[in-house]
Amino acid sequence: MTKAIRIAATGGPEVMEYLDVDLPTPGPGEARIRQMACGLNYIDVYYRSGLYPQPLPGGLGLEGAGVVEAVGPGVTHIHVGERVAYAGGPPGAYASARVLPAHVLVKLPRSIEFDTAAAMMLQGMTVQYLFRRTYRLQGGETILFHAAAGGVGLIACQWARALGVTMIGTVSSDEKAELAKAHGCAHVINYRKENFVERVRELTDGQGVPVVYDSVGKETFFDSLDCLSPLGMMVSYGNASGPVPAFELKELSSRGSLFITRPTLFHYTAKRDELELMAAELFGMVESGKIKIRIRQRYELDNAQQAHRDLEARLTTGSSILIP
Repeated sequence: MTKAIRIAATGGPEVMEYLDVDLPTPGPGEARIRQMACGLNYIDVYYRSGLYPQPLPGGLGLEGAGVVEAVGPGVTHIHVGERVAYAGGPPGAYASARVLPAHVLVKLPRSIEFDTAAAMMLQGMTVQYLFRRTYRLQGGETILFHAAAGGVGLIACQWARALGVTMIGTVSSDEKAELAKAHGCAHVINYRKENFVERVRELTDGQGVPVVYDSVGKETFFDSLDCLSPLGMMVSYGNASGPVPAFELKELSSRGSLFITRPTLFHYTAKRDELELMAAELFGMVESGKIKIRIRQRYELDNAQQAHRDLEARLTTGSSILIP
């Protein structure tokens, strides 16, 4: 038996239950890990609310770190007793221990603590694919990044600075603005006080930016398009304010033949060799000190409901974890 958060129906935070759960023996291609920390991410809200469907009853959480306790037949890349971390499905990371597909697990360097790993795997590899693969940033570019003081945002601030990229970030409060600046964001816009489209145009001498990274969705989508230079790329990778509304393709042509993509981490990590390369680059950035992961919220696993309330109310900044 292990303790885990389960949902029998979709809905608000109240649908999450803290239960005793039977843990099966790992089958072919699976591993069992004892989790030392679990990541908390906005994608968990999407699964809980039903925006992202999954079979029910089910679990929540896509990120964690711990120690391998057992492996099933055919698993050779990890071994019992090794430290591992992961960011991948199926949901179920909100647990003291779990059985999951072994192909999502990567070995965790001794220099990186379990708490740090659980706080950075999904968010850090998201920044890796956004900056190095979806639109490969070059030094000297200027970009717009929404939610700059969130978990992904604070890693993005530091990674952009390390690449020599000027990052314009948006936030919802002066406190968050100071936090983003402290992590390397060159220009921060409090969108509750300023029109971010006008400010981006001012900062770029009317040219706009070549790429916008938008995890907010409904509230910012069309204004984000207006921040792009001709032939620019809109990277819509989340919907914290709700799904992007339907739109006509002419919205892209009328603004300068824009490109748009809706990527997800799990397509980028589907191949084992690519997962390992992405994780290695993230680990290297953290070990070098170019990126520092600061855990700003910690919750006991049985307090997951409050964690989700805080997350949805935009009360959290930086990375958050659950402690089993």
